[in-house]
Amino acid sequence: MSRILLVVACLLAPLSVAAQGFPAKPIRVLVGFSPGGAPDIIARMLGVKLQEGLGQPLLVENRPGAAGNIAGDALAKSAPDGYTLLMGNVSLTISAHAAPKPPFDVRELDAVGMVASLPLMLVVHQGVPVGTVRELIEYARARPGVLNYASVGHGSAHHLSGELLSNLSGAKMVHVPYKGGGAAIQALLGQETHLLFLTPLALMPHVRSGKLKALGVTSARRTAAAPDVPTIAEAGLAGFDVDNWHTLFAPRGTPAEVVARLNGELNRVLNQAEVKQQLLAQQGAEAWPSTPEAARAHVRAEVEKWGRIVRESGATLSQ
Repeated sequence: MSRILLVVACLLAPLSVAAQGFPAKPIRVLVGFSPGGAPDIIARMLGVKLQEGLGQPLLVENRPGAAGNIAGDALAKSAPDGYTLLMGNVSLTISAHAAPKPPFDVRELDAVGMVASLPLMLVVHQGVPVGTVRELIEYARARPGVLNYASVGHGSAHHLSGELLSNLSGAKMVHVPYKGGGAAIQALLGQETHLLFLTPLALMPHVRSGKLKALGVTSARRTAAAPDVPTIAEAGLAGFDVDNWHTLFAPRGTPAEVVARLNGELNRVLNQAEVKQQLLAQQGAEAWPSTPEAARAHVRAEVEKWGRIVRESGATLSQ
């Protein structure tokens, strides 16, 4: 038995030594979406701040495609040494069910910590004769299949928000995917579609101009980005809760000391007033410091929740 323990100790020793000197070189942060999107901007913003405490640069590497699965799969196959991380979001827990053959299991990744909460907002154009969520539901129920809603693509949180609205309310609507938020907004402004779920920051200028009407935000509580807009749940649809959250992940098996170091620096940054203001002003997001354990539990709960919604809606990434 003592010989076995000695072998185990020898195998673990290099990891412990490596963790003590971490980080000794630049860290890659994979982003599963194109430059300019929320995950990319948040990753770059935090990378600058994290470098101050870690003493090494964080290099953002965009690997867009498959709702974040390409970057997620690359992380899952990376060495578990803390030098490759992933800025992931809710799309990973949706695609765990919506992707035909998920290349990895997001629950098997090591969660470093939650990063930000980023709710979506439900808006309609001025030609839709409703002013509240309850009125929208009644209007749609009376016209099954007539209303359509835009999204940034199949299997996205924006798409599944519409499916959840339909499932909870019984109002049948048609999904129309677009390539990105800009195209979806232009379609709504042109009245090619009737409603849209997108970030408050992208929509509020059009709401203030009177071109769009804000009916509710998708999160369980109101957002500081649009404090006067009620949640969809309080506006008449109990149980509605969608958050396009962002989380920092490491490969499975990353030494606990490395995860703890990264989590400590991440929370130090997220608790800075300047960073909180930047997240809110640039993305309409709210900082979300957490422990790795809390982040892991949240991801697992989200996988279960979206599994139910995907099964009920039949949504996939390849529709």
